[in-house]
Amino acid sequence: MNQPTPSGEPPRIDRANADLLLSTTRSVRKRLDFDRPVEREVLLECLRLAVQAPTASNRQTWRWVIVTEPDLKLRIADYYREAALPYLRESRAKAADGDPQDKRVFDSALYLAEHLEKAPVFVIPCIAEDLSDADRGAAIVALGSIVQAGWSFQLALRARGLGSTWTTLHLHRAKAVAELLHIPAGITQVSLIPVAYTKGLDFKPAKRPPVEGITHWNRWDEGLS
Repeated sequence: MNQPTPSGEPPRIDRANADLLLSTTRSVRKRLDFDRPVEREVLLECLRLAVQAPTASNRQTWRWVIVTEPDLKLRIADYYREAALPYLRESRAKAADGDPQDKRVFDSALYLAEHLEKAPVFVIPCIAEDLSDADRGAAIVALGSIVQAGWSFQLALRARGLGSTWTTLHLHRAKAVAELLHIPAGITQVSLIPVAYTKGLDFKPAKRPPVEGITHWNRWDEGLS
């Protein structure tokens, strides 16, 4: 809970809860609850928070497509599987005798691909910019806004007991998905986020390399921290 403050002062941020949210918002796949519906107002609440994220050059060009119709989800999931299944099956086979964490990741990604249409909601973040002919720098600038908003959306979901994961494999069939959903020309799809309530809330920080070994101070070639 935010601590009380004198009248007129902004509420103090509960750092412990903020740190917990930031360190335990995971890519959720196997623990998505496919049977519990997701309320429209909850999604809108999370999007209202998402659009508070920083934007490049104050260009607020993000757009959001929410898909809940079963037939549409199934067709999008089939497009997703066309790209996902060969890649994920090959990657899982390669990881079988390697790092157990890699194998778990590919197992869960394959599970999601095989059951994707069961997620109650798909959220497709877009930007109202045509990046088909953009150079790399321009694309990075444009994507910087929507990626930050997308992560804010996922954090807001986690705070309300929902899970999600940022996926991009449907983009191999982005044109077909655009036609299916009547997304007009000039709008660029950026990802597909399946959303559902989670089975349990006991998510933990992931194993990551120590930041001391990946952080450079002042100059790259002057050693790590």
